[in-house]
Amino acid sequence: MTKGPMMRVLMVAPPGAGKGTQGAVIATHFGIPHIATGDLLRDHVARRTPLGQAVQAHLDQGELVPDEIVLDMVREALADAAATGGGYVLDGVPRTMAQARATYQIGLELGMTADVALHLKADDRELERRLLARAALEGRSDDTEETIRRRLRVYHELTHPIVAWYGDRGIFVTVDAMRPADQVGREILAALEVMRSFVHRSPDQPRRAVDLSGLGAAFGELPAPTP
Repeated sequence: MTKGPMMRVLMVAPPGAGKGTQGAVIATHFGIPHIATGDLLRDHVARRTPLGQAVQAHLDQGELVPDEIVLDMVREALADAAATGGGYVLDGVPRTMAQARATYQIGLELGMTADVALHLKADDRELERRLLARAALEGRSDDTEETIRRRLRVYHELTHPIVAWYGDRGIFVTVDAMRPADQVGREILAALEVMRSFVHRSPDQPRRAVDLSGLGAAFGELPAPTP
């Protein structure tokens, strides 16, 4: 854990880009809670809270969990984070523009708007390879090449457009996630440490989105593919 202003980070990443891994790294480094919406859903279901019972009812019917339930969980988690220091790394939301706007409104109400929207950028072919390898390792026969491609297509259609929205707000940082996880983690922490030094200093100063995806040489590049 490092001392300094608390960081509030949300993550924008396609499936397979490593947001769970990097979210945990960020949380440990800054001493802030890692709010992973998938874990929140499973925890509420396991504890049979009112929210968890609502989630289970949708899952039993083969339905997606509605935004309002997911956002209620996010609101509760951000309120807890506000009461215990004010920092967080949010992983799993937002996935759509509607979720992005709703999350921003929740942040405004709680005084917990994000300082940084961290974008893990990766090539679809590499993501397919990672997800197929993970499916084989975990014995998930439902994660076929076709379903993985569909998930990535949905990401590009629904999630990726929020990149421009966060860029306009000046809190967007892009990192190349196609390298080994430890190298990606070092780059993320270096970028966040630099941003932390000024993020709370001049709130009225206009900020610009930052693209670090071309800095592979400084942090270790992905080895060139063999012919």
